[in-house]
Amino acid sequence: MSIFIIAEIGINHNGDIGIAKDLITVAKEAGCDAVKFQKRTIELVYSKELLDSPRESPWGATQRAQKEGLEFGYEEYKEIDRFCGEVGIEWFASAWDLESQKFLRQFNCKYNKIASAMLTYEPLLEMAASEKKHTFISTGMSTLEQIDRAVEIFRNAGCPFELMHCISTYPMEDEDANLNCINTLRERYKCNVGYSGHEVGLAVSYAAAALGITSLERHVTLDRAMYGSDQAASVEPMGLKSLVGAVRKIEKAMGDGVIGVLAKEVPISKKLRAHFHKEY
Repeated sequence: MSIFIIAEIGINHNGDIGIAKDLITVAKEAGCDAVKFQKRTIELVYSKELLDSPRESPWGATQRAQKEGLEFGYEEYKEIDRFCGEVGIEWFASAWDLESQKFLRQFNCKYNKIASAMLTYEPLLEMAASEKKHTFISTGMSTLEQIDRAVEIFRNAGCPFELMHCISTYPMEDEDANLNCINTLRERYKCNVGYSGHEVGLAVSYAAAALGITSLERHVTLDRAMYGSDQAASVEPMGLKSLVGAVRKIEKAMGDGVIGVLAKEVPISKKLRAHFHKEY
């Protein structure tokens, strides 16, 4: 089974549908299987106190102005849905509240995503699991007991899922990756396991691919110097092409693990062993 590669656009579109469409095009041209966004109902996710607090941004001087500036509504998602259909790539989004999960239903996406931050929000997990769509569940910031509970909710609902090993730092230091957790999760839960990475560079993602992940998610950007908290941990267009190309090579290179002599090796063996085979 081929690794399902997700280009996480998240909020790197900076509230601009044109940038979003450019990133969708980048993901499609690089060979990704899907793009992902994030959906929030601002008043439900953030307190009034935080929203009224100061924050300088291109949209104004408050947290509210910044967060509203980054949020897409129905018209933008309708255009995303149309555009993804036109270019031929799947899209879905991680909801950060119950209203956002309901909002996303109208687009009938093929997949759901539980963000690491939402893993302990059981009402959201139950709502997503009730939809019976294949769900990617990121495990950043979570204990085994918390992951146990999330897995229990999805299994009780009969909803297909896979876990995604994740470290929720932006950007993540390579030494924090702890990729052997991929094997730990696979053995404990007997399910498919992917990797959602926030590191700078591609090497850690290549290593994850070699560990047999079933999905790979990386944040994407047009330019890491753009405004936004996720940009520094994102992959630029050329990097994304390199990532997808290398992952597909790694998949082929891993093979089936069966030891034997390839047909291609037989004439080489005859040639290189000829000097002592004559003696027997």
